[in-house]
This record gives sequence, structure tokens and C-alpha cells, in this order.
Amino acid sequence: MSPHQEFELSVETPGCLRVLLAVGALSALLGLVLAPARTWPMLLLASYALMGFGLAGVVFIAIQYVAGGHWSVAIRRIPEAMTAALPVGGIGLLAVVLLRPSLYAWSSHLPEPAEGWLGFKHAWLSYPFFLARTLVYLLVWTAFARAIVRASRQQDSTGDPALTHRNARLSAAFLVIFGLTFWLASFDWVMSLEPEWYSTIFGIYNFSGMFLGGLAAMAVLVVWLEKAGPLAGVVGPQHRLDLGRLIFAFSTFWMYIWFSQYMLIWYANFPEETSYFIARRGPYWTTLFVLNVFLNWVIPFFVLTPRANKQNPRVLTSASAVILLGRALDLFLMFMPPFAGNEFAFGIWEAGILLGAFALFLHVFLRAARQAPTVPVGDPFLYESFQEHG
Repeated sequence: MSPHQEFELSVETPGCLRVLLAVGALSALLGLVLAPARTWPMLLLASYALMGFGLAGVVFIAIQYVAGGHWSVAIRRIPEAMTAALPVGGIGLLAVVLLRPSLYAWSSHLPEPAEGWLGFKHAWLSYPFFLARTLVYLLVWTAFARAIVRASRQQDSTGDPALTHRNARLSAAFLVIFGLTFWLASFDWVMSLEPEWYSTIFGIYNFSGMFLGGLAAMAVLVVWLEKAGPLAGVVGPQHRLDLGRLIFAFSTFWMYIWFSQYMLIWYANFPEETSYFIARRGPYWTTLFVLNVFLNWVIPFFVLTPRANKQNPRVLTSASAVILLGRALDLFLMFMPPFAGNEFAFGIWEAGILLGAFALFLHVFLRAARQAPTVPVGDPFLYESFQEHG
């Protein structure tokens, strides 16, 4: 196959997506009126999840550019289209923290300033400063994502190798800035929902889940577009094998960080730390707490251990779907206990918003994917990707 052949996305938007989008919008609107205490946290969760899929796309692209991962060139348009979810999720998250700041108890009940660590915490958890940081995080991430994707698409018409080198430099800068800002953003948007609790590895735990979920979504989309036609003859068993290896590795990495955080807090047994897990081991939550580990690690580990399973599109898709379900559960366990307490609730509001977020991600992805050939035809390493993974 010639690397200069045009590849156009001809996959139509499924009608069921429009139905799910309507269900999500209706659930959110009715929930804000009838069950605001349950709806606002779910909107925050859904926005964070959408933003995470977009960020995972940028991180994957940046890692490949910096590492010289030419194997992924043929499927790079998938994570590029995923980045379109970043500003959508970011706008949703910003809207929630602007319209419902009371989700963060410290926004109106922060103790008086004190010396030392408590004084710094008081200054950091200042609502105007919190909003300013949120804007900076989202603007910086979006700017890098757009610059990298724009250069990639520009290369379709110019074939200029300098654009690859430019993106490699941009990617290196992005990864450094992302590492710091996402660590802080995890503390701001998620950990500060329970401001008395803290964990020094919470940022890396959030990264591991975010990137694992992004890889799983990418694998599902790659297999889908291969089967639907746009990537038929482009994606080979080795592409699936490499994606499966990454999913397998980051699933195990997620488990390592999960265990490290849980074990150290359990062993130290400090009340200000154990409160987080006590809330997630109460009535109705324990089953989900255990299921989280099974969905994100146990099942994917045993399913994807054989090499053949990583290459098998059906098995890879099934394992990825399990991880995506686990990602939703992991976020649910991070966001909802501070609001639900022991009275666990999952009903039409939660399910409707999650389904709507899923449909919105696919809608945004397909719209972005149609704006360029589904293969980066001007990339100088595309033919190498075909040769190695054909």
C-alpha cells in the first residue's frame, strides 16, 4: 500500500449516538432540577473523564514523537482525533466549578489562615487562585494539543520532515509541563473534594488511570475503524500487539500504584489518611471497591497475558471494554463517596449522564476524525510503519 494514498473516514455517525446524547442532556437538565445533589458531582466526573480521554491522546502522541515510535504512525490519527475531547471536557469542568463551587467544601468553609503548612494550604485553596490554576491547566494543555495536531495535519500536504522534528520538540516540552500540571490538577479537582485527606502519590495514581483508560479507548477505536473500513489493510496484528502490550503494562502499573497507596495508608494507620478508604469500604461500597481491582487489573492481566490474545481483535476489544468500565468505576469511587456517604445511589441520573458522556466523546471523536485523512499520509515514517506492521 502506498503511503501517499488518500484515506477518508467514511464511517457515518450511528443513530444510537444521537439518542444517547439526548438521553445524557435530558438526564443532566432534569437532574439539575430534581436531584441537584447527585447531578452536579456526576457532571464534574463526566467532564473530568472526557478531558482525560483527550489528554491521554495527547500524551500518547507526545510519547511516540519523543521516543521515535514509528510503529504508531499508521494509527496516530486516532489519538489525534481523541484530543478534541480535551477542550469539551475542560469547558464542562470549568462550568461546574464556576456554577457549583460548593462541591468543594473548602470554597466557603476554609479555616482561618495559620502558620506553616496550614498557612500554605489556606493560600492554595483560595477559590480565585483555584479558578486561575484551572484556566492555566486547560489553556496550556489545549494549546499544546492543537499545535501538535495542526503540524501533523499540515504535513499531509507538505510532507516536510521538519514538522516531525518540530512536533518532537513540542512533545518533549509538553510532557515536562504536563507531568507537573496534571499532578497539581489531580490535587485541585479531585483530592480537594476531601480537603482533610492527602496522598503524595495521588497524582500518579490519577495519571495511571487516565492513560490506561485512554489506551483502552484507543484500542477499541482502532479495531472498530479497521473493521469498518477506513483502517482496513493499514492496521495489522503487530499494531494490535503493541497496543495490547501497552494496555497490559499500564494496567499492571495502575495496580502497582493502587496497591502502593492503599498498603502504605493501611500500614501507617493515621486517621487523617485512613478516612479516605474507610469511606470507600462502608456499606454498599465494599463490593465496588473490590470490583475496581478486578476490572482494571485482574481480568485484563489474565486475558492479555497470551501474545495471541493481544493480537486478536475481538479479545483485545473485550479486554479494553472491561478496562473502560473499570475506569468509570474508578472515577465513581474517587468522586462520589464525599457526596453520597454511606447512602450509595446509582440510578437514572448517574447512568444517563455517563451514557451521554460516552456518546459525546464518540461524537466529538468522529467529527474531528473527518477533518483529515485517517492516516498521516505526509509523515516520512508512514511507509516504515506499514512495512513493520503490515
